[in-house]
Amino acid sequence: MHNEHRTARRSAGVGRTADLATNPFRVDRDRVASSPFFARLGGVTQVVSSTGSGLLVHNRLTHSLKVAQAARAIAERLIGRPELTAVLEKLGGCDPDVVEAAALAHDLGHPPFGHLGEQVLDRLARHRFGLPDGFEGNAQSFRIVTTTDVRGPKALGLDLTVAVRAAMLKYPWTRHQPLGLPVAPRGASEPDDMPGTGSSKFSAYVTEINDLRQSREPFEGRIEAWQQTVEASVMDTADDIAYAIHDLEDFHRVGVLQHATVAAELGTWQTQAVDLAGLSDAELSAEIRMPGRSLETLRRRMHLKDSWVMNDEAFALAVRKVSKELVDGLLSVPFDGSVEAEQAVAGFSARWTRRLVDAVGVIEEPTPRSGHVVLAVQQWHEVQVLKFVHRRFVLLRPDLALHQRGQARLLTSLVDALEQWVTDRTEADRLPRRLHDLVELAETEYAALARTEPSTLVGPTGQLPIGPDVVRGLARGRAVVDFVASLTDNQAAALLEALSGRTGQLWTDAFVL
Repeated sequence: MHNEHRTARRSAGVGRTADLATNPFRVDRDRVASSPFFARLGGVTQVVSSTGSGLLVHNRLTHSLKVAQAARAIAERLIGRPELTAVLEKLGGCDPDVVEAAALAHDLGHPPFGHLGEQVLDRLARHRFGLPDGFEGNAQSFRIVTTTDVRGPKALGLDLTVAVRAAMLKYPWTRHQPLGLPVAPRGASEPDDMPGTGSSKFSAYVTEINDLRQSREPFEGRIEAWQQTVEASVMDTADDIAYAIHDLEDFHRVGVLQHATVAAELGTWQTQAVDLAGLSDAELSAEIRMPGRSLETLRRRMHLKDSWVMNDEAFALAVRKVSKELVDGLLSVPFDGSVEAEQAVAGFSARWTRRLVDAVGVIEEPTPRSGHVVLAVQQWHEVQVLKFVHRRFVLLRPDLALHQRGQARLLTSLVDALEQWVTDRTEADRLPRRLHDLVELAETEYAALARTEPSTLVGPTGQLPIGPDVVRGLARGRAVVDFVASLTDNQAAALLEALSGRTGQLWTDAFVL
């Protein structure tokens, strides 16, 4: 369906040497870094948008750079351990350039306004446009490097090696692909609030299913079909590390992460752990707003979902460690922009990054809930507690919800307006060229699938065959979603202003795509 791809693969031996000028994995890294989709990440929200606020917070670009930094450090440590050479080679290898390229590319598909934008576009893609696989940021990233970016030597995609494409596949399946496992891999279970919608996380749309299969071919017989490659597992672990540390830094800097509330939650759980463990689930739910209850809920959820690694003693030690480092350390003095405050943030980040990167190891036969590359048990629990603090005291804040509801309305209105434009026959010749090209591309893709794999174009209860009108409708929907997902936060807002007639400005950066 797509262009032929370079299939360069490492030669025998992990950590092989190569001419730096011809190393195909470094070429891949440079192509990703030169992509306009990569540059736009500087204007895409990580957790909260800094647009117009002056807040110094991570965006998707700085997050991706730090993931790449951590991923390379992990890969170099692993290949530097002689006792791991044989197992790494058996599993398919671990090249630092591959993991760095994949880390730089892993968030290319994130739409305006971060995860909130991802949820909105998924809902609209499924319900308004009837796209069975909806929208997913990982799948969108894979679609960009294989299909919609045009900066590679071929007409479609970046023409990356199979190694790098495979390393991008955190969840190497499509949305409705049956995996046939008694325990669903992480991300493969259906969302509790959306039964029948398929995997909550997946790394390829049906339009890229051939690219997914081709990327995985070199690993057949080495790893399970549903398992990440070692390099994908390195990238995924690095993403977790960066997310756990750097978002906490941001919200300490801007004064959102408050010492008193975090201290009360962690401290109460430590002093009342036995009593809290004795509460029924109903009692715990009724008291959820009281300190310590949310952390106890996390402990129970970890037992339920990750019994393969969950350990109460390690969890208690992790709470104690985070309390000491975060509550008694970083948060004990409000951030005031001073040299001392900056040094405290830098020290916290460096200590935790070093601690977590140094704790990464390799498992030859992991559980479906884990990758081949894992944190040591104690550090794994610490990451869960750090992520809990971020979720509990930042993501669940009512003021953030208020802001995000406005962003959700903006994206919904923008999709409405673009849908009306793309279906207006009288305006067909005046569509933005990028949108016009995306419609043509998607129509070609869906027409081919309707002939060869029509079952992929309908949901679990859909009807066959797929006629031209259905193909055209799906193509327009995918094109609108692709187009909106390629915008920055500012471009999305500016384009809606222009389409709504609320601006007197004729030319805006929304059209410079």
